[in-house]
Amino acid sequence: MKTLRNTVQLIGNVGEDPKSHRFENGMLVCRFSLATNEQFLKDGEKVQETQWHQLVAWSRQAELASKYIVKGKEIAIKGKLTYRSYNNEAGEKQYITEILVDEILLLGNSAKDS
Repeated sequence: MKTLRNTVQLIGNVGEDPKSHRFENGMLVCRFSLATNEQFLKDGEKVQETQWHQLVAWSRQAELASKYIVKGKEIAIKGKLTYRSYNNEAGEKQYITEILVDEILLLGNSAKDS
């Protein structure tokens, strides 16, 4: 059960083309968003709710994301939740929840493939 701690698995559609940055030491980081949809009945009507998740991929996963992932592409990811904070330009503390991606599986077609 130790492997179940802080594990996130999601299937959804990429919300934006990944943004990559290579550091001076050669390490690559890639950031992008993922939309997951849930459908349910409310008062007899079908309702769709979308949740947005911020993803961060490093090294090999970042290389994969920067080469093959585009806005609209359906993917599955496995990772873990991370939290961080920083002070913005106005000095106010900002909190960010992200998913640190361990694995990416490319699924289906992208919007650009259609």
